Amino acid sequence: MKTLALARAFAFAAFTAPFAFAQQPSAPSTPMPQDQVTDDPFLWLEDVSGDKALEWVRARNADSEKALTAGPRFDGIRRRLLSILDSTARIPYVQKHGAHYYNLWQDAQNPRGLWRRTSLEEYRKDAPNWDVVLDLDALGKTENENWVWKGSSWLLPDHTRVLLSLSRGGADAAVVREFDVETKQFVADGFVLPEAKSSVGWRDRDTIFVGTDFGAGSLTSSGYPRVVKLWRRGTPLSSATTVAEGKVEDVFVYGYRDQAKGYERDFVYRGMTFYTNEVFLLRDGKSVRLDKPDSANASVHQNWLMLQLRDDWNVANTTHAAGSLLACKLESFLAGERKFEVLFAPTERSSLSGFSGTKNHVLLSVLDNVRTRVFVLTATDKGFTRELLPGLPEFGTVSAGAVDEEDSDDYFLTVTDYLTPTSLLLGTIGKGPAQPLKSLPTFFDSSKLAVTQREAKSKDGTLVPYFLVMPTDAARDGNNPTLLYGYGGFEVSMTPNYSAGVGASWLEQGGCYAVANIRGGGEFGPRWHQAAQKQNRIKCYEDFAAVAEDLIRQKITSKAHLGIQGGSNGGMLMGNMTVMYPELFAGVVCQVPLLDMLRYHKLLAGASWIGEYGNPEIPEEAKWLLRYSPYHNVKNGVKYPKVLFTTSTRDDRVHPGHARKMMARMLQQGHDVLYYENIEGGHGGAADNKQAAFMSALAYSFLWQTLK
Repeated sequence: MKTLALARAFAFAAFTAPFAFAQQPSAPSTPMPQDQVTDDPFLWLEDVSGDKALEWVRARNADSEKALTAGPRFDGIRRRLLSILDSTARIPYVQKHGAHYYNLWQDAQNPRGLWRRTSLEEYRKDAPNWDVVLDLDALGKTENENWVWKGSSWLLPDHTRVLLSLSRGGADAAVVREFDVETKQFVADGFVLPEAKSSVGWRDRDTIFVGTDFGAGSLTSSGYPRVVKLWRRGTPLSSATTVAEGKVEDVFVYGYRDQAKGYERDFVYRGMTFYTNEVFLLRDGKSVRLDKPDSANASVHQNWLMLQLRDDWNVANTTHAAGSLLACKLESFLAGERKFEVLFAPTERSSLSGFSGTKNHVLLSVLDNVRTRVFVLTATDKGFTRELLPGLPEFGTVSAGAVDEEDSDDYFLTVTDYLTPTSLLLGTIGKGPAQPLKSLPTFFDSSKLAVTQREAKSKDGTLVPYFLVMPTDAARDGNNPTLLYGYGGFEVSMTPNYSAGVGASWLEQGGCYAVANIRGGGEFGPRWHQAAQKQNRIKCYEDFAAVAEDLIRQKITSKAHLGIQGGSNGGMLMGNMTVMYPELFAGVVCQVPLLDMLRYHKLLAGASWIGEYGNPEIPEEAKWLLRYSPYHNVKNGVKYPKVLFTTSTRDDRVHPGHARKMMARMLQQGHDVLYYENIEGGHGGAADNKQAAFMSALAYSFLWQTLK
């Protein structure tokens, strides 16, 4: 699908466990005195690479290593996790480019990864013959850089050139370099961009769209490109021609070419906020704005324009509900027609989770009470027909995507749930069910585990679904160590998936695992997300507390054995559950979190999330932000659960200062807290499998020590 709605992938790419009696939140509902807000004794910890701050980090890391790595449990978990992450039996997921299927592979011998390719015939084999295109470990050694893969942009239709993005240590900021996949070499005098949060895309073989740090005034307040230029091969970047500019207060702007054969056209996307945007078609030297609601996301597939609504839209005497997917011929739309084909309309418990175009069809993925269904849509003279894709499981998460939307109706199907190892299938629309290609081995013993879907009633009466995985013979006596996981933001859905790490480190050892589908997520579409947005943020915390209460009420666990875990926006959830509901939980794992909600917009990419949380510069909005700013609401004299904060020095998305300052304040107040900051890793927290295994082992070791 040639999508114009790349906002989330670009601005918030990864932004990709718990327990007890919910009582009134202890956070204040009125602003603190101004001196308590602005007089911050720990601002020095925002100096990411400052000597004083890093000395503090090293001391905290040493304390945590001493507390969590001693004894056989930590090392056993770490070794088990690393063996899973490095296992050659993992599924080597591929993307088709030209005649080849490309894969990035990391293991013990290749910690940063091999970028490699094979044919479909080979890929079907248990042990395919791979052709290595680029060895990132060898490249890093040669160039004395700790390169981490950050993606590629392909030149179509020949599939011979790519713009590779390589990050130092896993940060979002990356170096861009042109690479020839035929010669397996970087192109001499090719396109090269220095380290920045750039956006790049091919227009033709000798011209690219580029947004990057062009100097003063070229970035938005979020730190992303504000200016889009066309850069021609063989000319200096300073001579690139400006094609579009956004405003400083925008999130970002980027240029994009639909390279589909026969449908070539250029677009500019302007993201005013995380949830509002304008799209412009560049044609005949003019910029034509698509007359759509700012909150709607636009995609093009061949001659179709598709609009995914986030708000109700009344057009041509018809009201289309938020969460709907509408289709119209692009040229007809530009000519003023507003008659749409309704490809999807939401219900109370169903939402659109994604769609992908093939040569002759559209695959539509729907969440029905957090269970996936996939439909095949086919355009006819009388509109689109709709059929259920055959061979889907009744339970679990299904992801469907075109193999190559230009040339075939082939599709990949990924099927997963909490207990069944993930499978990858390949099918062709109209030719029966997809057939298995690859499958994970059984990484943990699930023979005595069962999954149930339950509901908890939130404070306002809303029913909040959650999944529970637990041993079939577990006693209902409140003594089961239980991990509750949540996210609750940015319209991200928490669907069942096979996590070998959770299985091996927690479930197989007797723990229970729950995942809460709280408001703020996307499980039931935009309305579920918007119900906990900005001033209504408290709803997601009330929902999470309700799930914890339900686990305790059902005697699955109790406060002494209930722990929670979340990262990024989920880390903010963890911080708020800690300070608002300390009576519910024994342990908290708070990963790469946002915690200072009065300064978040001034730190790294924080300004891009004002559409989610609110603007601290506006007094009325600062009031509600203060209510759920964990950093400002942690208090002396309160008995909080034990907390482990983790973050990364190289996280240039969510500033490590959030976790640092919260840790320092809680430590000063005498609370039971630990902290670990990985030097590399970016927002994901780890740059390779070894680091990932170590960081996860810290978390599980902490949880077992705390909850057992």
